[in-house]
Amino acid sequence: MAVYSASKFFYLYLILFLCLQLTQCDVTYDKKALIIKGQRRILFSGSIHYPRSTPEMWEDLIQKAKDGGLDVIDTYVFWNVHEPSPGKYNFEGRYDLVQFIKLIQKAGLYVHLRIGPYICGEWNFGGLPVWLKFVPGISFRTDNKPFKFAMHNFTQKIVDMMKDKNLFESQGGPIILSQIENEYEPERKRFGSAGEAYMKWAAKMAVGFNTGVPWVMCKEEDAPDPVINTCNGFYCHSFSPNNPSKPKLWTEAWTGWFSDFGGQNYHRPVEDIAFAVARFIQTGGSFVNYYMYHGGTNFGRTVGGPFITTSYDYDAPIDEYGLIRDPKYGHLKELHKVIKLCESALLTADPTVTSLGNYEEARVFSSELGECAAFLSNYNSKSAAGVTFNEMHYHLPPWSISILPDCKNVVFNTANVKTQGSHMQMLPTDVRFHSWETFNEDIFSHEDDPTITATGLLEQLNLTRDTSDYLWYSTSINIASSESFLNGGDRPTLSVKSAGHALHVFVNGKLSGSDSGTREYKRFTFTGNVDLHAGMNTISLLSIAVGLPYNGPQFETYNTGVLGPVVLRGIEEGHRDLSWQKWSYKIGLKGEAISLGSWDSAASVNWTPFSLAAKEEKPLTWHKAYFDAPEGDDPLAMDMSSMRKGQVWINGLCIGRYWSAIASGRCSRCNYTGSYRPNKCRFGCGNPTQKWYHVPRSWLKPKQNLLVVFEEIGGDASKISLVKRWVTRK
Repeated sequence: MAVYSASKFFYLYLILFLCLQLTQCDVTYDKKALIIKGQRRILFSGSIHYPRSTPEMWEDLIQKAKDGGLDVIDTYVFWNVHEPSPGKYNFEGRYDLVQFIKLIQKAGLYVHLRIGPYICGEWNFGGLPVWLKFVPGISFRTDNKPFKFAMHNFTQKIVDMMKDKNLFESQGGPIILSQIENEYEPERKRFGSAGEAYMKWAAKMAVGFNTGVPWVMCKEEDAPDPVINTCNGFYCHSFSPNNPSKPKLWTEAWTGWFSDFGGQNYHRPVEDIAFAVARFIQTGGSFVNYYMYHGGTNFGRTVGGPFITTSYDYDAPIDEYGLIRDPKYGHLKELHKVIKLCESALLTADPTVTSLGNYEEARVFSSELGECAAFLSNYNSKSAAGVTFNEMHYHLPPWSISILPDCKNVVFNTANVKTQGSHMQMLPTDVRFHSWETFNEDIFSHEDDPTITATGLLEQLNLTRDTSDYLWYSTSINIASSESFLNGGDRPTLSVKSAGHALHVFVNGKLSGSDSGTREYKRFTFTGNVDLHAGMNTISLLSIAVGLPYNGPQFETYNTGVLGPVVLRGIEEGHRDLSWQKWSYKIGLKGEAISLGSWDSAASVNWTPFSLAAKEEKPLTWHKAYFDAPEGDDPLAMDMSSMRKGQVWINGLCIGRYWSAIASGRCSRCNYTGSYRPNKCRFGCGNPTQKWYHVPRSWLKPKQNLLVVFEEIGGDASKISLVKRWVTRK
């Protein structure tokens, strides 16, 4: 065995020497781990998405990830922002992928580039550009020539860009891993043979790019060799690759969960995350990526849906604003340190597993060089345990793993958190908004100059092409003077069935009511009494999308908008179905058409001074004010709790959608023990799901910043405030 070991290490040394001499060496793998420069590695990674922060934040986020013990930064590639129209590309500002990767390289970290190009990610349309939906004969993510053609072209574009900048590790760059497709297994099974063919095509295409680094397919048990199938989830200890020659990789270890307007916010205890990671490592895992490590912000209209919040904080170790969230950050940092102490034994030895009780076990890794590392586990979620190992006694808290890098001394226990917790606060600033003015959006009528007129109700996305959240539907109805409700009877009722996400109903220019659906029930029906008069009446419906679908089989076929029926009840004839009348349509808002959130356009309309505006809250109102930036460098947010629903811009840049929807449901105290699911640790019930909206410092000037708010329903803009994010230690 000694001769074998010496020979083995000689060849490893020779490979490493040649790689260094040639400055080129492909990243490879075996059953234990990824092999970089001839060396097996246990790697910790974290997801940081470049469009969900700003270029000014990137370097700090990357450094904090490095300081937290990460080796790799993981990011999706966002097709829809990079190719907003066919063949026209955008890699500027927040979308400067190359600059983001170069900053990671500068920090001495590696990159996992998840090209997809379907990414899910709670991103609008799953990252696929909306124009793709309108390519003749297309069907997404299956054995379909138009889709495969477009997917190949974009993937080739990204790979060539990376090669041109020498960014793959085989070229001396930081990219050690790439992903094709994303969580495809459920769709593959639904598509049957066409899904199987597409999956194999995607894998073959990716490998054919000859990047010199491995490709992965996450949550795809049939990923063909040499593509590595990987695990996503809250736990991945029971996962095994589909070939014994492949390493066990965890591409998404979920640190929390995303929120949706009207739902609760979620927390995942760090004790459980550490337990899940240690359990994965002790069962042969060698790569863990935290999704998310920094969640960030869904600026503008980038978030998918429906109803997902502008905040993508995800309860991550680095919060939405770029601040460290302890104890989550610090406890995981300590876990990474102790795993690295065990790295050599873990990567050269297979474990000996010994039962220490009904719920307790020891896993011991002893290498040929005399290294020894042990993991002592207690899987009981209710009771602590005392165990004897190597003739020594150890105390194991419930649902925990103790790590002994020398098989004697406990250096880390997943449930024993020593890091001091942080307390996040939103504190007022001295900023005052001045020169408030308002501008009323036009309520569209069928009598106006419509962009489209048709018999019947049309699907929303087919008209808007996602250039706006908003689509107007308008028609007229004639009411006879003999109707009884005109002489003191009960008012008639209008019923509108929508596949939309939200709806505002106007009758004769006045708001009659609003309604919305939920993430679970995408279709909803508005029902309300309406005021009609004798003669012709105008019914105008403003349908609103709150993020396009981003997952599910053939999500490109999902409908939105007012699809009917639209029925008037309580009239002498009983009811009248308006669905197949002549309808007029208008895409978007007047304020959108002239980019009212920008400096130039804001000056081009006649605003009404706030002091002269009517005091009642009016729907479809634009608000404008100016403010100076506060001193300091604390992260900032806009408190929008005095408003109800709309969008907000600063200096022409859209922060995103706001909605003061109250979080319904049940919240409860959180216990780290036992298997985690999002509904286990929920908070915020009875309050708006999101109250604060991130304002990047880099978007502000020292003086005279422009704030523009579009409010759909009604709110008190004078109570909007700018707050700062402040962290203290508990």
